[in-house]
Amino acid sequence: MIPKLLSFLCFRLCVSQRDIRGDGSLPKPSLTAWPSSVLSAQSNVILRCWTPTRGVDFILRKGGTILSVPKSRESTEGLAEFHLNDLKGSQAGEYTCEYYRKGSPDISSQRSDVLLLLVTGYLPKPSLRVYHQVKVTAGEKVTLQCQMPDRLFMPIMFALLKAGTSLPIQYRSPTGRETDFSLEDLTGSDTGNYSCMYYQPRAPFQASDPSNQLEILVTDWPGNASGDYTQGNLIRLGLGALLMVIMAALLFEAWYSPKESPSGS
Repeated sequence: MIPKLLSFLCFRLCVSQRDIRGDGSLPKPSLTAWPSSVLSAQSNVILRCWTPTRGVDFILRKGGTILSVPKSRESTEGLAEFHLNDLKGSQAGEYTCEYYRKGSPDISSQRSDVLLLLVTGYLPKPSLRVYHQVKVTAGEKVTLQCQMPDRLFMPIMFALLKAGTSLPIQYRSPTGRETDFSLEDLTGSDTGNYSCMYYQPRAPFQASDPSNQLEILVTDWPGNASGDYTQGNLIRLGLGALLMVIMAALLFEAWYSPKESPSGS
């Protein structure tokens, strides 16, 4: 009885009750890549594992294997940065991270969602084209088609990339040598340079070079352009109505004001 009680007290002291889930594990952290999860060979990338839980140690895994990679010191906010330098094709794959309380390695978090790291340049570059036009109006839809040079007889996936984002914005299975990506309800924030690539969704995770970039320009609604004119017309109508009221008031005053007699009396 006493050993069980001591064990329970240690558990309560070592782990904050608010961090414990119903199954006894800590909440899963998030794993992100900077500057991107899609990089060329010999690039450098930082994998950032973050949790709001403080005072923890972190583990990085590739598949089911725990990695020993250079790591920056954890911040007080629960952040670890794992540095992968001079990337090679063998480093492409599925990464996760987890954490545990210092001094309590048996109490660990759930694993993060999988981050797919792709190293490009191992398959021929695809091409990207847009249906209709690259200049579209906000609220409209644009379709982009990505096509590989030759059909590959192995499982592949296509990914749509946008410059400035750290992850692909869409994934699609191929239809023969190609696939279509749809961008719907476009806004000004969708303006940018897009490219596409394809890759093996399983080991060895070989990936193509990205296609040449294609610029998409999203303009405002036509109604927005005429909004200023409408507002100007309303202002002019209001001023015209005010002028008519003033003129009517002056005429009313002139008509009903006393008139002087010819004698001046």
